[in-house]
Amino acid sequence: MATKKGSRTVVKGTVQIMKEKAAARARQIKKAKANLKKAAAARAEKTAPKKAVTARLVAQVAAAPKAYGADDLKRFREIILAKRKETVEELDSLKESMMDVTTGEYVSESSNYSLHMEQGTDAMEREKTFLFASRGSKFVNQLDDALARIDAKTYGSCKVCGLLVPKERLEAVPTATTCAEYKNTNMPCDRGRIALGKKKGAK
Repeated sequence: MATKKGSRTVVKGTVQIMKEKAAARARQIKKAKANLKKAAAARAEKTAPKKAVTARLVAQVAAAPKAYGADDLKRFREIILAKRKETVEELDSLKESMMDVTTGEYVSESSNYSLHMEQGTDAMEREKTFLFASRGSKFVNQLDDALARIDAKTYGSCKVCGLLVPKERLEAVPTATTCAEYKNTNMPCDRGRIALGKKKGAK
């Protein structure tokens, strides 16, 4: 009898231990599920603002005008023409400073006149003048290209994503063909990435 009671006691003890272990596992599983739920909620909370921003940008891209209107183009043309006039006047002044007063011809880097110029400061000033003149000529060409885009009614359209470059940038840099972010980072802005994504999806 004592043996049977002892066996039953051992069995009951083993069953109790198993029940306790099962209960402990259940509690661990419940705790793990609760932690996963909390982590998922935290992630959702973090991504919610980002999703809201993305949704807003998508809406902006969808509603954005495809081209600037006649009034805007007229104002941009006036800005460009004023810049062009100012730059051409500066170029004329630089050309006069590069002219050989004895011959009336423009001094070039390879001209005989350069051999007679004083070394040092005069030579450096002459190089600066040529550099400024070169930059000025390039800028005039860029302004002419901008005027051609206005005539074609494509002015202000970003060459990367197709969205309109902000007015503020065009007013400051009328020759701009991309947004400032792409110019500085070689990467499209957030709106540009969305626009490019829509283009790829449409193909």
